[in-house]
Amino acid sequence: MLKTLALVLAFAPTSADSVEHYYAHGDAAALREHCRAVATQGEDLLCRYRLYPLTLDRALLRDLPTESELASAREFAMLAGLWGYRASTGSIINKIRCGRKAGRLMDKATEARPDDPFVLLIEGQSLLFRPGIFGGDSRQALAVLRELQRVASREPGAGVSPLEADLWVWYALTRLDHPDADAARKAIEVRNPPPLFADFLANPPS
Repeated sequence: MLKTLALVLAFAPTSADSVEHYYAHGDAAALREHCRAVATQGEDLLCRYRLYPLTLDRALLRDLPTESELASAREFAMLAGLWGYRASTGSIINKIRCGRKAGRLMDKATEARPDDPFVLLIEGQSLLFRPGIFGGDSRQALAVLRELQRVASREPGAGVSPLEADLWVWYALTRLDHPDADAARKAIEVRNPPPLFADFLANPPS
């Protein structure tokens, strides 16, 4: 009986898994409903981080916690991601100010726990989308995201699936015009990726 219960608990989806599921299926309504019941700041930050790309609802970027309120490397990384979203809106001055804030938060996240899946995911994304003059580097991003592949495969329930890690590695390969990009794409396609991931494959950011 105890062994059966342990197996059930081991394979039960975590809150982070549920958030990724709704995100990967592009189901903003279900994700909003799930997020109404979150109990911790970490869960709230994760919900905001996953929900914003689906909705572009700027209300999700308001009333962000301060650094002194953060309790983990993952929270620093997700807050950095949210400031990164804020950097994509508004004036050039806003982009610079928010981008610097995101960079400082990301530095603290990587110092605290560089192998956390969300630290690796958000660091890799930042390196891919940040202009080169501000430290963007697709080759460095690829190295970070390859580490994410390794971590995601051994940390089920962390909220970043191996498939999502593979998707971001593929994207980094395409940014570098790497000869392995086509094989990486085919390896994802045969796994029948959920709608948001399939759309990312078909229409990657330029």
